[in-house]
Amino acid sequence: MPRPALSAITELFKPITWFPPMWAFACGVVASGVAMDGKWLLAIVGIALAGPFVCATSQAVNDWFDRHVDAINEPQRPIPSGRMPGRWGLGIAVVWTGVSLAVALVLGPWGFAAAALGLALAWAYSAPPLRLKENGWWGNAACGISYEGIAWTTGAAVMAGGAMPGSRSLLLALLYSVGTHGIMTLNDFKSVQGDRAMGVRSLPVQLGEQRAAGVACWIMGLPQLLVVVLLFAWGRPGHGLAVALLLGIQLLMMDYFLARVTQRAYWYSGFGVPFFVAGMMVSAFALRGQATAP
Repeated sequence: MPRPALSAITELFKPITWFPPMWAFACGVVASGVAMDGKWLLAIVGIALAGPFVCATSQAVNDWFDRHVDAINEPQRPIPSGRMPGRWGLGIAVVWTGVSLAVALVLGPWGFAAAALGLALAWAYSAPPLRLKENGWWGNAACGISYEGIAWTTGAAVMAGGAMPGSRSLLLALLYSVGTHGIMTLNDFKSVQGDRAMGVRSLPVQLGEQRAAGVACWIMGLPQLLVVVLLFAWGRPGHGLAVALLLGIQLLMMDYFLARVTQRAYWYSGFGVPFFVAGMMVSAFALRGQATAP
C-alpha cells in the first residue's frame, strides 16, 4: 500500500486548529501567577502538547471517522481524496495518541491525566459508539471543555507544581469553555449539507441556520459578560473594561453576521473570534498576583 505524502499528514493534523488550546494553556500559565524562572521548558512542552500533539490527534481521529461526511462537504481532504490511502488515517490517529501520552509524562501526573482526558474526549467526540459530534449540544461542549477548560486548567496546575488552580482561575476556564461552544457552532455552518445527509445533528441542522447563529452569539456573549462582572468584583476594573471593550466590538460584528449568517459565518469566525481569545488573555493577566485568592 502506498504511503501518504508528508504534506497529506500535515494537512490531516490541521495546524491552523492548534491555536485555541495552545492559547488556552498559555492563559493558564499566566493566570497561575507563577514566575517563569526555570519553568520555561514546562510551559513550552505544555503548549506543544496542547497543539501539535493532543489537538493534532483529535483532528486525525475526526477526519477518519468523518471521511464519509467529508466526501460530501470537503472531498479535497486527505482521506476522501485518496491522498491518505487505506487505513493510514486511523493508524496515524492511534500512533499519535500514544505519542501524545508519552510527551504528557514530562508534565507530571496532572499533565498526563489532563492529556488522557483530552484524548478520551477527542475519541468520544468522533468515534462510535459515543460519537458526541452527532449532537451539536454534546459535541460542541466536549470541544469547549477540551480546547479551553482542560488546557487552561492544566497550564495553571503544571506551573504551580501540580497544585489545584484557585477557584477564580477555574471559574474563568469554565466560562471561556462555555463561550467556545458557540465558536464551535460557527464551524458547523460550512458542513450543513453533509451533516444533514449523514444524520449529524449539528446546531444549524437542528435549529436552522438563522436560529443556530443567534444561539451561538448568546453562548459566546453571556460568559464574557459574566467575566466582566467578575473582574470588577475582584477589584480589576481596568481588565474588566478591556474585556468589555472587546465584547462590545464582538457585539457589533455579531449584528453584521446575523444579517446574513450563511454567507458570513466564516467571516465572523475569522475576524470576530480573535477578540474573544484576546479577552481570555486579558482575564488571565487579571489573576496574576491573585493566584492564592479563594
